[in-house]
Formats: sequence, structure tokens, C-alpha cells
Amino acid sequence: MSTTFVATLVIKPGMEQRFEELQRELSQLTHQSEPDTLVYDVIRHRTQASTYIVYGRFKDEAAFQTHQKSSFHDRLVPPILACLAQEMDLQMFDWVA
Repeated sequence: MSTTFVATLVIKPGMEQRFEELQRELSQLTHQSEPDTLVYDVIRHRTQASTYIVYGRFKDEAAFQTHQKSSFHDRLVPPILACLAQEMDLQMFDWVA
């Protein structure tokens, strides 16, 4: 059963460009290095420019743990978190269909 997360992130004013750069790199490296990552997308709200959703779906829990422990994840996530205006809303799901 695949493991999925949906995270809602609200970014500090003026930090949107930096956040997007970091997330682009994380997404690119995830897709290049983790064949068991099925989806890793970052999307921006259309009318609330500082609100983003990060959606990741992994083949299984082991693939998710591999992602969490990658060297580039460890390097990129702290500066991503530094861009946040508030704690992210992270929710975990199991894929159904």
C-alpha cells in the first residue's frame, strides 16, 4: 500500500521565491534519485500567494522513509522550514485508487 503525505505550508512574506527554488531542487532530486517516489509535487494557491501544498506519494512506507533519510532532504528541508510563517499542516494518507 502506498504512503502519501499532503502538507500545507504558509510562507513568510518575501520568502516565496527562495521557498520555490528550494522546493524545485528537492522535487527534482527526489524524482531523479528515488524510483519508488511515485509523485512529488509542489503547488501554489491561486489567490493566496504565500500558501503552498506539497504532495508526495511513495510506493510504500519504506520508500517514504528512504526519502526522509536522503542526504539532499537533510540539506534542503531546514532552509525550507525557515521560510515558513507558521507550522506546516502535515497529514498522512494511504492511497486507495
